Amino acid sequence: MLAYILCTALAVLPLLIYFRNPYFLKDLTYTFISIYVGIRMSRIKKKFYSILDRFLDKVAEHPHKKFIVYEESSYTYSQADRESNKVARALLTHAHLKQGDTVALFLGNEPWFVWMWLALSKLGCTASFLNVNIRSKSLLHCFSCCEAKVLIAGADLQGAIEEVLPTLKQQGILVFILREHCHVDGIESLSDKIQMESDEPLSRQLRASINIKSPAVYIYTSGTTGLPKAAVINHERVWMPAFALTFAGVRSDDIVYIYLPLYHTAGFLMGLCGAIEKGTTVVLRSKFSASNFWNDCRKYNVTVIQYIGEVMRYLCNTPKRDNDKDHKVRLAVGNGIREDTWVEFLERFGNICIRECYGATEGNVGFINYGGKIGAMGREHFLYKMACKYALIRFDTEKEEPVRDSRGFCIEVPRGETGLLVAKIGKRTPFSGYAKDKQQTDKKKLRDVIEKGDMYFNSGDLLKIDDEGFLFFQDRIGDTFRWKGENVATTEVADHLLAVDFVEEANVYGVKVPGHEGRIGMAALKLKENMDFDGKALYQHVKNYLPSYARPRFVRIQDALVVTSTFKQMKVKLAEEGFNPALIKDPLFYLEDNKGYIPMTQELFNCIAEGRLRL
Repeated sequence: MLAYILCTALAVLPLLIYFRNPYFLKDLTYTFISIYVGIRMSRIKKKFYSILDRFLDKVAEHPHKKFIVYEESSYTYSQADRESNKVARALLTHAHLKQGDTVALFLGNEPWFVWMWLALSKLGCTASFLNVNIRSKSLLHCFSCCEAKVLIAGADLQGAIEEVLPTLKQQGILVFILREHCHVDGIESLSDKIQMESDEPLSRQLRASINIKSPAVYIYTSGTTGLPKAAVINHERVWMPAFALTFAGVRSDDIVYIYLPLYHTAGFLMGLCGAIEKGTTVVLRSKFSASNFWNDCRKYNVTVIQYIGEVMRYLCNTPKRDNDKDHKVRLAVGNGIREDTWVEFLERFGNICIRECYGATEGNVGFINYGGKIGAMGREHFLYKMACKYALIRFDTEKEEPVRDSRGFCIEVPRGETGLLVAKIGKRTPFSGYAKDKQQTDKKKLRDVIEKGDMYFNSGDLLKIDDEGFLFFQDRIGDTFRWKGENVATTEVADHLLAVDFVEEANVYGVKVPGHEGRIGMAALKLKENMDFDGKALYQHVKNYLPSYARPRFVRIQDALVVTSTFKQMKVKLAEEGFNPALIKDPLFYLEDNKGYIPMTQELFNCIAEGRLRL
């Protein structure tokens, strides 16, 4: 009888656990993966082991396995190794690089990007990834703030380099272009030099002094200041985003589709480095194409895709086809997908496991929604909270600062309430900050948060946690908003607008648009006395100086821009008022592609609000 009771109890116990916590098995799986990753990281720190070492181990393990597939070409792990050896030797000979040097890469998504990064890693150098959309002042700023001595650009970006070449020549910068011939004074061809080199392995002594804390790459991020900042990603920091694919459930036999820019965190750290960690095959595409997305997945037998929220919406907006579910994609990993898009995506494209993640390029905290709850960007877990002490604290969005109690400490918000995510800076969760920018590094640090003398990283993101322990993204604070997967720094955009001859003051902010993730750019302008607004001239200016995602889509003309008592521009109220001409009496303008800024009408607003006009 006792044995019968025990057997019955054991049979019923899983049901009781499930009803109490339906995510128990997924929590348990996450626990095992966390322990595995924790052990791996301990070994990596004890005896320095870089992502390059992992790549070389994979080369030895399966040299003939496909590593990179690009258009109609494919390269095995061994071929990638040999190609990067040739690049490294060419740079040793012609750029005279030594370990510790920094080289700026101005390249799009192509195999050359991978060979260049691997080559620099083999030389013990740090790669600085430049966004291919930046130009003129921003390009020079990004190049200079990482103290690079060499710039390598893709063949298609020669024009952008020539714009800033006089300044680069004055600074004595070596500039290479990936062409076999170049007749521009100050720019050397590199492709021909690479082909002349041997593909034999390089000595490990070339990188002997590099350690776990040495900078591996610089990745640029927009913050609350105008110009991009170079986030310092050391060799330790590379590993955690790379392990994200392990937490998401990626296997070594998967084929990962990467079209997100390799100069950004998602494409490079999570995508490429994550694929190397697992030893998978990467299908690389130069840029996203909604019309070719699923055709690519079918053609290359893709099993894992990356995404940002906008991408999923773009895919859902394509015309429906009978073969929408005809593919081998089983897993999608990314961030920023809206709840309604999530549901629609699954209904249309089939039973694909979506693993929504959260993290910042320079941050020391991250989450993954391993439980699969639709709309959530992560789930709390006791092991992670032991390793990374984080909190959601009350934040005053008008004053743009945390709320503190009578003792001067921050106030943690209860579950269900929105709060600012902060994470304690410590040995396990360091914050390396930004290259050559102590002021901005210090601005990301909060002191005396929970107790006297502590220090926390300020994520700049407002989140909330539900009763089941899932985290939900609410909004971004400060002067930065996000549009089409890119952070847009409002002060940089405003600086460009102020260069227009009829603009006296400019206040840039993001406004919400129905059916779209993030916020789209809008500018409130005060015109110079006795000057009129010129929509065509403004369009030509923003087209020349700003990438498409950063160009203000709406303009509001005001007699005077509202400021606080400390002369800070007011953005919150403007953002709330939006761009509805029925509610705003100020003149409003809309940026029509290839035409310029035209008067905003109620019909235009209705088309946008109802989703009939794509932005």
